[in-house]
Amino acid sequence: MGLALSTKQTKEDEKPLTLSKLALQYADEDEARKYFESLRWPNGVTCPHCQSKEHYALKPSTEPRQRGKRPARKGLYKCKDCHKQFSVTVGTIFSDSKVPLSKWCMAFFLLCSSKKAISAHQLHRTIGVTYKTAWFMSHRIRHAFSPILGEEKLKGQVEVDEGFIGGVQPINPANGKRFRKPAVVALVERGGGMRVKVVERLSCHTIGDFMRENIAKGSTLNTDGNPNYKTIYLPQIKHDSVNHSGGELQRERADGSKVHVNSCESFFSLLKRGVTGAFHHISKEHLHRYCDEFAFRWNTRKLTDGERFLIAIQQSIGKRLKYKNTIAA
Repeated sequence: MGLALSTKQTKEDEKPLTLSKLALQYADEDEARKYFESLRWPNGVTCPHCQSKEHYALKPSTEPRQRGKRPARKGLYKCKDCHKQFSVTVGTIFSDSKVPLSKWCMAFFLLCSSKKAISAHQLHRTIGVTYKTAWFMSHRIRHAFSPILGEEKLKGQVEVDEGFIGGVQPINPANGKRFRKPAVVALVERGGGMRVKVVERLSCHTIGDFMRENIAKGSTLNTDGNPNYKTIYLPQIKHDSVNHSGGELQRERADGSKVHVNSCESFFSLLKRGVTGAFHHISKEHLHRYCDEFAFRWNTRKLTDGERFLIAIQQSIGKRLKYKNTIAA
């Protein structure tokens, strides 16, 4: 009987991580906290301040501590070396959040699994928090999605394309003309990852710097017929283009490889559909976070929703976004 139960539990653990599994297993706050601890500290609890493994758990109490006004809470540790208190949320995107970790789990999974995005209004109705809380949670999660510095450069066949995001812009009272739409540049390694950046204007200087920082030497750059790309200095990088204005969507080279920017256009199609269908409007100040969200899902598109969720949780370590910085953006 015990063996059969053990086998059943093992098979259950091997199933892909889904939203229903998160809701069933980690709805309890203690279970959610233990789950986050297992993800952050697979080899045992480590102090985020000094990286020491010497610690002890503070016992939770309903009575106030002798030297403080607040009682010790569950999951609170104290380092024996630096004598600082910490929990699993210290030094992560969840730091100082009053939202239960069980709801953070749900929010992370929803943003990771929604291919064309989920709005803050939908999130607040789904997980049961206020709209203001859901909006800030969404931006903190998008901040966790942001690329890690020092990532390997794109190589091989690399496509580049640009686009303008947003609907009809308001009129500038200074000159009577409409404000310029925010511009986004995307680099996609064919069959691999991508980089995306919001730029002030589409110039040879801004696009060129972005490409030189993210494309490895020896690669081949695929562009459309925009003449600006021909004037950008890219050392040891080949350049080939397709003439969209002439009706050319792709062209096959002598070696069998193809020249096109279809992958970039697919990314912009998802981004614009997300803006139109989920967000309806994105301010220029926050556009870079929305781009990071779509780029993260693109870079992990070959993974399951559960695997993408685990990577996002790992990327939340060492990042912080305060509310005052968000509204001041």
